[in-house]
Amino acid sequence: QVQLVESGGGLVQAGGSLRLACVGSGSMFSVNDMGWYRQAPGKQRELVATITRGGFLNYADSVKGRFTISRDNARNTVQLQMNNLKPEDTAVYYCAARGGTATNYNYWGVGTQVTVSS
Repeated sequence: QVQLVESGGGLVQAGGSLRLACVGSGSMFSVNDMGWYRQAPGKQRELVATITRGGFLNYADSVKGRFTISRDNARNTVQLQMNNLKPEDTAVYYCAARGGTATNYNYWGVGTQVTVSS
């Protein structure tokens, strides 16, 4: 099993920045991909950014050029630097991990709220 704990959410004005962090514990040796998803009120959960163990990156079009995902395999952490935040970035952000032979992300944190005021 893998446990994920997020931190770093909060309230920020449009144009501001936040940095989210996620620490994993448990069977992290089995984790391949890690990433961030978000869910806004009344909307489905959506991919924000992912990173493989080898460092391959993937971003949603809506955050390209503004968000940066990074990972420290030795410390079992993944970060999301969010710059030039917009009100539409307001959501609960979830850390996710894909472990073992799973084809989808199968481990999730409880989420951290990000609110961007206009």
